[in-house]
Amino acid sequence: MANEKVMNRWLVVAGAVLIQLALGAIYAWSVFTDRLTLSLAAGGVYGFSARQAAWVFSAGLASFAVVMVVAGRLQSRISLQKLAVAGGIVLGLGYVGGGLLGTSFAAQLICIGLVGGAGIGLAYVVPIAIGVKWFPDRKGMVTGLAVAGFGFGATIWVKLAGSWFGGLLNTTHLFGLPGVQSVFVIYGIVFAGLVLLGSLVMVDPPEGWQPAGWEPPPPDSTGAVNGAVELSSREMLRTPQYWMLVLMFTGSALAGLMVIYCIRLFGIDALQAGGAAASTAAAGTVAGTAMAWYAILNGLGRIVWGTVSDRLGRRLSLLLMCTLQGVIMLLFFTLGSSAAGLIIGASFIGFNFGGNFALFPAATADFFGNRNVGRNYGWVFLAYGVAGIAGPQIAGWFKDAAQGGDVRAWLTPFIIAGVSCLVAAGIALVLRPPRSAAT
Repeated sequence: MANEKVMNRWLVVAGAVLIQLALGAIYAWSVFTDRLTLSLAAGGVYGFSARQAAWVFSAGLASFAVVMVVAGRLQSRISLQKLAVAGGIVLGLGYVGGGLLGTSFAAQLICIGLVGGAGIGLAYVVPIAIGVKWFPDRKGMVTGLAVAGFGFGATIWVKLAGSWFGGLLNTTHLFGLPGVQSVFVIYGIVFAGLVLLGSLVMVDPPEGWQPAGWEPPPPDSTGAVNGAVELSSREMLRTPQYWMLVLMFTGSALAGLMVIYCIRLFGIDALQAGGAAASTAAAGTVAGTAMAWYAILNGLGRIVWGTVSDRLGRRLSLLLMCTLQGVIMLLFFTLGSSAAGLIIGASFIGFNFGGNFALFPAATADFFGNRNVGRNYGWVFLAYGVAGIAGPQIAGWFKDAAQGGDVRAWLTPFIIAGVSCLVAAGIALVLRPPRSAAT
């Protein structure tokens, strides 16, 4: 190793951010929902119900999670770099297809939801798996940095579509397509390009390489291990720690994914009902700002929670994050009646939600080993797919069931989400690393 030239490991972080900027497209979904759900009678192009709009989003999240498991299994056959390239191409094709193939619910469900989600699932684990190998000494920090672009990317895509330079939804009619579809085509091309560029540095460190001055941690005094053993996916699935992580991830992610889906719809309802906005347009502007702050703090939360967990430990960090998220979700219905409250509440939810994507992959590496984290995290990430269906669908069901658009329809979904986070915090209290095979 002494004479072998080794790439600067921070290039991996830069490439990871580029990839994740594109993959964060799915979190920009809320910027399209008011146009998708505008009735045909009111001049809308799509006329989707709230639940249909939620299903496109949920399908994308579920496809994302399921394909991550497939991507983990493919790592024994093709390189991580090729997985990233494939993900970028599939993601781009999904969005371009969603733009070109029409206004029907089926077209958007398949193209944006299933195909776009599959592209994200193929590429998402690559920066995490590569990053952990290059930064075994700072797993929490690097997983936070590696996925921070996912949250920050959503801010860019929300603002480009909605307001920057007049908003692509308002100014663009590529190929004569309506605003939403035109933006999908543009975004598909950009997303593919960003992922392909970032994949250039998605390569493993040389065999036997480790950071200067770092040694792998030994088992603790109880025989528990923290990154000192390697478990295959089959071995991991037999441990109680795996199922505890899945339950925690499901409960914690449900809240953030519910808010991503409904923040614009809820914001418009709550601000008008509370007298904080005189019109739907004014309420929509404030809700758009809340969406942007959600996305910014989502990205920041990934870095902060990941770095904090390297100092406090993964279990305590998970406990704090889930508890804070549960409390803010129980308050969010009340906070949403004012502009400041909506923005502050969304920012806190986004910050805590972002922590999931630093803490759970780092915990997966701690508990089940660094070498197999690319394969194992896909199985843990299935929780995200469950939460991605449950969270938006719960909110969409109560919204559609409300009589006369009653803003109180949002209260029950937020209570459900808050309680789910507190249950996740309770599990964190008893979570411990698995013992080594030798004990």
